[in-house]
This record gives sequence, structure tokens and C-alpha cells, in this order.
Amino acid sequence: MVRAVLLSAVGAPLELTEIDLPEPGPGRVRVKLAAAGVCHSDLSLSNGTLRTETPTVLGHEGAGTVTAVGEGVTAVRPGDQVVLNWAPACGGCHLCGIGEPWLCERSGEGATSVYGSLADGTGVYPGLGVAAFAEETVVAERAVVPLPEGIPLTSAALLGCAVLTGYGAVHNAARVREGESVVVYGLGGVGLATLQAARIAGAGPIVAVDVSPEKEELARRHGATEFLLADDRTTAKAVRKLTGGHGTDHAFECVGRADTIRAAWSATRRGGRTTVVGIGGKEELVSFSALEIFYFARTLTASVYGNSDPAKDIPVLAEHVRSGRLDLEALITDRISPEEIPEAFERMAQGRGGRSLVVF
Repeated sequence: MVRAVLLSAVGAPLELTEIDLPEPGPGRVRVKLAAAGVCHSDLSLSNGTLRTETPTVLGHEGAGTVTAVGEGVTAVRPGDQVVLNWAPACGGCHLCGIGEPWLCERSGEGATSVYGSLADGTGVYPGLGVAAFAEETVVAERAVVPLPEGIPLTSAALLGCAVLTGYGAVHNAARVREGESVVVYGLGGVGLATLQAARIAGAGPIVAVDVSPEKEELARRHGATEFLLADDRTTAKAVRKLTGGHGTDHAFECVGRADTIRAAWSATRRGGRTTVVGIGGKEELVSFSALEIFYFARTLTASVYGNSDPAKDIPVLAEHVRSGRLDLEALITDRISPEEIPEAFERMAQGRGGRSLVVF
């Protein structure tokens, strides 16, 4: 039995319990978690904004050590340190075949199958196929990425979602070039990682926007050259003033709300690019007039998991960490125990803090 934080039903309080995990079967890997990041997507799964089977163990951003492997596993062996991949590509579907593994048609299959059980035999599902809010988990072989040498195992958990998502949005999806201007809306873990990625790309100015004035110091520490409080009437005008009157070359929306998507679009220059990184609910509707689409000639696009291939991109991120260009520790604002995950959810709901890291 292993300790885990369980969501018994959508909207129910999280509870610390024990679950029974089977030994890994063919193509499966058992991992002892060192740490797991608390992501806004976990909150969205718990409150029903995103769909999940229940009962489930949430948590999808994690790193740990392989303790056992099933038959046929060749990518890792017991003792290897790994980062968990919540959207593992199958490699065989149409979208994988055309070089877009982040849109894999089968990447979500792991979340729909029971992976463990409660003491009474009730089956338990793994949140987003990973179930990182537990001392141990069992995942598919393709859901683990070997951790490059020289990266601390606990902070490496952030590579599995926040950093890969933010870095990939800048370098893979938007392809920000040196000297281009960037504005980032929303300064949670992904937004802060996006700021660091923009700095690595040589962007400038880099404008951070958030509803909380307490985020300014945090934003500047991650690469922002300017900070603005979010305001429906004044923010877009302020961004234009900071970018020569034109608007930003790139706007990144890291919240997942209709109003901030619209605000990011309005702050983008003619011909610029607005990239939606945040995951919103289906009731968040955004509207544009046909005339403004033609006149502004902006590109509106989404970035899914940083448009990344974790097996290729995590080694790149590791090199940035080793060189000092990417600071994982700076992203962590709270180190917590599993029992404190509900408080971390509350901080996220209130827009406070950066990334909470559960340390086992």
C-alpha cells in the first residue's frame, strides 16, 4: 500500500488515503516519487472544469526513481531517475506520423484505465494518466523520460509540465526571435516559466501582467523588464506605450479565461501572434468581428504542452538548467507535504504564489 491524495468525486474534498498498486505489467514502470508540482490543471480536474474519471489520484507533474519494470521495458531500469510525461505520444497515430506528437490521438488513454485500488477493492484512476500525488505510481513506459545528469531530482518535477509548457510555448509554438517584444498574462508556474523562456530567447521588452501586485518582484526575478496590473481598460494601451505604440510582437495567455485571451489579443500588434497557453472551460467563449480579424491580421493559436516532444526537449531544458540560463528553484514558491495540497489549490484559486512543490 502507498499513501496517496485521493479525489473521490468531482468537487469533493481531497483526502489522504492508501491505495494498492500492482506490480508493473508488460510495458509498465513503477516509480517512487521524489516530488510533484501542483498545477492549475489539477485544480480544474478537481472542480470539474476538466473531465476526469473518479475516484482518482491527481498530480501530473512529477519526477522520481524507477523501482521496478514490467516485461518488455527497455527504455529504463530500476534505479534510473525519470521525469513523468502526462501526454505520452503513441508514435503510431496520424498526428504522431506528421510530426505533431503533442496532439497524439492516444495520449490520454492512460487516464481512463484503473491503475490501482482502495482497501475495499474500489478501482482508482490515475489523474491525467500519471497520479503523481502519491508516494509511488505505475505508468506506461512511454510516460517516463530519463532525467539527464546534473539536475536535482526534486526540482526536476517542474520539467514535466510548467517548464516544458512555458518554454515550448515560446520556442516551439510562437518561435520568438531575439529582439521581439513579449507580454505574458498570468504569472502562475507556467507564466513564470514563459517569462524565463522569453528571456532565454533574447526577447525585449518582456512585459508581465497579473491581477496581483505582489507578483511584480517575482516576475522581474524571472525575466520581466516591465510589470503591469491587469485592467480591462488600460492594460492594452500600456503595452502599446511600452512597445513603440504598435503593440507586442507576441502575447502569451497563461490563464485560460475568455477575458484574458481577449486582452492578450488586443495587446498584440498588427501581424503579431497571440498564443493561448492556459486551459479554460468550455463556457469561456471568445468573440471577434470579421473586420478586426482582417484588419489586424493577427495570428491566434494555442500551444498544447508546449508543442513539445519531451524526449527531445527535456535534454535541451536540462542544458539550460546546467548553464544557469533556466532557474528551476526560482519557480518554487512553496515546498509542501501531501497534506497541504488543498491549501495549495486555494492559493492557486486566489491567484497567489508561483509553483507549490509536494516533496515526498
